[in-house]
Amino acid sequence: MAVQKVPQATAERLPVYYRSLQRLVANGKTRISSSEFGKIVQIDSTTIRKDFSYFGALGRKGYGYNTRHLMEFLRKTLYQDELSKVILIGVGHLGTALLNHNLQKNDNTRIVKAYDVNPSKAGKEIGGTKIHTLDELKTDDNTDIAAAILTVPAGQAQKVAELAMASGIHGFLNFAPVRLQLPPDVYVRHVDMTVELQALIYFLNHAIEEKQSQ
Repeated sequence: MAVQKVPQATAERLPVYYRSLQRLVANGKTRISSSEFGKIVQIDSTTIRKDFSYFGALGRKGYGYNTRHLMEFLRKTLYQDELSKVILIGVGHLGTALLNHNLQKNDNTRIVKAYDVNPSKAGKEIGGTKIHTLDELKTDDNTDIAAAILTVPAGQAQKVAELAMASGIHGFLNFAPVRLQLPPDVYVRHVDMTVELQALIYFLNHAIEEKQSQ
């Protein structure tokens, strides 16, 4: 069965499924139903079955899913057989924390270079990653880099993203609280913690108001 075009929402859930399956396999779980898996990942079982249906017959009716088979399938689907190199731009508090962590839960993704506007940080290493000046970004060839993590102030994000794009970057994980205006063939994931917290506070207060109205 041919793989259908996968909706963005489904693609965003695949890493969640993959990480949970890694834990299940490590704990000796050999098979699982969509309803049981749904409780673990906190996603409705109907949604899980629909997500997996885009990739063909991954499970069997009355049996469920073979956890190892499903994990291996998602590992290949998410390109976890390959080492993905990432750069980080902006070595402030958040950037430093990310460098110290250096994606430790993912053996297949590594921050290999960092850049900062402050020349006094150049040449130093954090978490095994060397820091370069922002001027070096203008001349570096980053065509072998999968993506860039932006942890710069909002006012610098657009310019820095354009510099990174000129060096060969076509994917960004943007922590700056601003939407980047980039060509359609450049992929951007925005992580705005203020927006996420505002949404969380809204849902919490909405739940409280609902309880009080009952």
